Amino acid sequence: MAFTEFDTARLPQEQRFDWWREVVSQGVAPARITSEAASDFTGSVGTLGLGRVRLTTMSFPALRSERTAEFIRRADPETYELTLILGGEMGFAQGRDDTRLSAGDITIWSSSRPYIGQSMSGPAIGAARAIILHLPRALVPLPEAKVDRLLAHGLSARSGMGRVLAQYLGSLVREGPALDEWSGRRLGETGLDLAAGFLARQLDAQEYLPPDARHATLLARIEVFIADNLADPGLTPAAIAARHHISVRLLHQLFRRRPETVAASIRRRRLERCHADLAEPRWRDVPVRDIGARWGLTDAGAFGRSFRAVYGLTPGEHRRRAIGGAAWG
Repeated sequence: MAFTEFDTARLPQEQRFDWWREVVSQGVAPARITSEAASDFTGSVGTLGLGRVRLTTMSFPALRSERTAEFIRRADPETYELTLILGGEMGFAQGRDDTRLSAGDITIWSSSRPYIGQSMSGPAIGAARAIILHLPRALVPLPEAKVDRLLAHGLSARSGMGRVLAQYLGSLVREGPALDEWSGRRLGETGLDLAAGFLARQLDAQEYLPPDARHATLLARIEVFIADNLADPGLTPAAIAARHHISVRLLHQLFRRRPETVAASIRRRRLERCHADLAEPRWRDVPVRDIGARWGLTDAGAFGRSFRAVYGLTPGEHRRRAIGGAAWG
């Protein structure tokens, strides 16, 4: 498995658009791509193999992409293309449906049907940027007739399962260069489960998901919930289980495959946030004990001991080394 990224800046100006168009047609699906910016085209493409699924990142100026029946006959990967918009604005049309999207939106389209895609970019909205998760249709555990209802619809990545999925895709892009093949395959399967869970929630069709996919989706939601509530001193396994309508026993079972328990995960994340804040000049006048309390570590003595056990020095020592800040306070 390898993460590969290319940028048109490496090429002579007159070759950039043709090169980008060819790479995208090979990596996603053949299509007719035109752009008024063809003579001065700036764009990039990144690809990441994840076992049975693939991920593509793109940035590009305003353009139009049209996949016709002729292109489909020429080559069809038989995939659902789940697309997360990161910047700019895009429009998609497939079948009788069409939508206009901006950063924070998700859409899905099928490689086996004609479609039209159009991107808008400019100083006010920036360049068009997107992450595409290529999902073989045969691997999506939902009836095609149901998934087809979502084609070319605008779906939100700002809350709920959409946010969970968007954060996961972003983490894959960030960590892609460091992933080995085994890790990539495992993360790809999780991505497939999360995408299926997201689609099933949109369709109210969770009953079609296999148990592993349900657990992966639930665990991802719990991870985001923990990250959002680290500042709450009442964030405990019991509180997390109650919030997600599961037993504490099931919560611990979900974490068995993780390298740490639920409580250990919460403690580590809180200490990481404190470690970062203590190195921030803007927080240098905030007492160390208040930094701990800010992230749910309200017992100053326990905070200091835990911090030293992990980082080998007290919170105050870390602050002084990082920015010359005040002592415990």
